Amino acid sequence: MPITYKCPSCGSAIMFDGTSQKLSCSSCGLEMPVQDYEQMFGRFTEEETVEYTNSFNEEPDMMNVKTYYCQSCGAELMSDEYSSAVMCSFCGNPSLVEDRLQGAYKPKLIIPFKINKEQAREIYMNWAKKGKLTPSELTSQSTIEKISGLYVPFWLYDYNARSNMSVNAKRIRTTRRGDVEYTYTDHFYVYRDVEADFFKIPADASAKMNDDDMDKMEPYNYGEMQPFAMPYLSGYLSERYNFTSDQMLQRVGARVNKYITEITRNTIKGYGVVNVVNNQVRMNNTRYDYALLPVWVLNCRYNGKEFKFMLNGQTGKIVADRPISKSKAFLWGFGIFTVLLLIMSLGGVLIW
Repeated sequence: MPITYKCPSCGSAIMFDGTSQKLSCSSCGLEMPVQDYEQMFGRFTEEETVEYTNSFNEEPDMMNVKTYYCQSCGAELMSDEYSSAVMCSFCGNPSLVEDRLQGAYKPKLIIPFKINKEQAREIYMNWAKKGKLTPSELTSQSTIEKISGLYVPFWLYDYNARSNMSVNAKRIRTTRRGDVEYTYTDHFYVYRDVEADFFKIPADASAKMNDDDMDKMEPYNYGEMQPFAMPYLSGYLSERYNFTSDQMLQRVGARVNKYITEITRNTIKGYGVVNVVNNQVRMNNTRYDYALLPVWVLNCRYNGKEFKFMLNGQTGKIVADRPISKSKAFLWGFGIFTVLLLIMSLGGVLIW
């Protein structure tokens, strides 16, 4: 059942503010910690409201959408089967789709947004202006308004891993006696048995988010992670996972294999040549948790191509494509050519 949080003072929609880390009402200015709101009101009242904003500029799959009516403005809106926290495109009020946050779909952990929308816009503008050849369309007000705060579903895995590595190593030394130089090559057999525990390895479980982009979004500061509470989602978009924890094991296992192998290899030092002849890795997934992590997303189209700007909603780390304006590139190239031509001309006059 779709639901909306209301301000206990004035009845307006109340949203989570990343700056204060509290629920905040834009109408009367009331601020309240998430935990206090939950203790005072418990689960919020069921209201027949669903609001949907398609932040990815994609057409929803009409076979998997539901139609609802916004309680605030009465608009007929659609929500796809994976949206769990959405915003109304017409009146802007937030709404949570409660049945998509229950049972197996209820997250255990959440990192709340720390960067608010105004800060995200400022960071985006600074990034865009640094690119001398960035198209002006990317800094238009209509483009900036599209930036959306999205809670991305992640699985966080704990692993125990062990590496048994065998290495053939060489140490080469040179000595000189009179006019003769002698080179000695010492051969070594090196064996390492290394065990390590890895905690909260993240893997995004959203089909819409590119895995490489999400990997680059790391690291998150787990010290600010909180037990999941629905009010954190108020005012932001959110999705439930597309892929189960079991479906992500192969991808996470590859990361753990890489980590333990690098750790083991880095313990072998002091040799000029190191050749790994055998490496047996054993891994055990000891725990996993379902979590939501914050990302600001802005999609834009330039010359028929999609470009994506993403911002870690906690740390401010940027992962983005930067399109190039052909007209600006031409002007810059022409300007550089003109300056060089002028310098060469002046040089020729001075020589003459």
